[in-house]
Amino acid sequence: MSEVFRAQAADGLPPLALYLHMPWCVRKCPYCDFNSHAAGESLPEAGYIAALLADLDQDLATFPGVAERDIVSVFIGGGTPSLISPAGYAALFDGLRQRLRFVADIEITLEANPGTVEQDLFTGYHAIGINRLSIGVQTFQPDQLLALGRIHSGAEALRAADAARAAGFTTFNLDLMHGLPGQTLAQALDDLRQAIALAPTHISWYQLTLEPNTVFYRQQPVLPDEDVLADIQEAGQALLAAEGYLQYEVSAYARRGHQCRHNLNYWQFGDYLGIGAGAHGKLTRTADDGSLTILRTSKTRTPRDYLAAHDAVRGGESAAFRASCEAIAEAELPFEFMLNGLRLIAGVPRALWPARCGRDDDMLAATVSHLQRKGLLADDSQRYVATPLGQRYLNQVIEAFLPD
Repeated sequence: MSEVFRAQAADGLPPLALYLHMPWCVRKCPYCDFNSHAAGESLPEAGYIAALLADLDQDLATFPGVAERDIVSVFIGGGTPSLISPAGYAALFDGLRQRLRFVADIEITLEANPGTVEQDLFTGYHAIGINRLSIGVQTFQPDQLLALGRIHSGAEALRAADAARAAGFTTFNLDLMHGLPGQTLAQALDDLRQAIALAPTHISWYQLTLEPNTVFYRQQPVLPDEDVLADIQEAGQALLAAEGYLQYEVSAYARRGHQCRHNLNYWQFGDYLGIGAGAHGKLTRTADDGSLTILRTSKTRTPRDYLAAHDAVRGGESAAFRASCEAIAEAELPFEFMLNGLRLIAGVPRALWPARCGRDDDMLAATVSHLQRKGLLADDSQRYVATPLGQRYLNQVIEAFLPD
């Protein structure tokens, strides 16, 4: 993979990806702040897939030219996307391919939980063109799985990787968290060692944070202290590096050539359509004078309202799925750009700023110089990249680009 994945499309616009949101899960986890809703006894699978395609049709009608742009990656997130059947995804992707242009080597990722029933579906998912799995393990420790509200066992998590390979997946990610309630350094490293032994091509390893509007935020568990968290981070990074997993983003580690293309597009400020309940999107539009406007879109959030929006569309309403569509203000562009680009360990080429945002480097110069003097950004004429110290205080570095 090139250093900057498909840095600029032939039309001068950023690469375009597609995000699909599946909002249901078996049970809401106490730490989760994603748009997920407990499933009932049955899912309205066919109705939701029809709504997804109608949502896409609405976007294609609203944003001329999008249908002619190549789609470089698809990510199916949730919720628990593996609650949808292979037959459902077959119908969905038939509809997507009728409407959109997929590149020949497109990456299509599906998030999956490692429950036994879902493993049986992996072969079906692979057969319809899904070529990458992201398996939500989180931890292998029974007591911590219970504390996190997870419904799978450590044994099922171990079997999931074998099931993925047996189904034909040559690239897959394991999601792991650290800094869990009561977790020790030894337990955190044991989780990593068990994950590495399964030989995934990618590991997402990130610290548990207490997010507003979650059970854990209202009833906060006792988490490891700052010294233990620092020890876990340092030792875990060293272990991953020794095992050949290169850290390329704050919480992403991959075998060479197996970085997540979809997420790289996010971090390099690429474009993406967001389809589904609560999905967000980003689209770049070019005016006749060549200036760029960057739009943020969001869709109606709850599955019930989203399905009702589909009924409204069939009744003739033209924008029923969309909750918002707003241009990013010029003063906010530096923050939006750096919020993504500086998450990458190698940063991003300076040339990406004018290419993605259509603005001169002068707009960033004062803040960049200030952060360089503080030793937080590298003194590099070719890249915007945080120093090791800047990585340690990355939130403060990014916040420096907020408008006054």
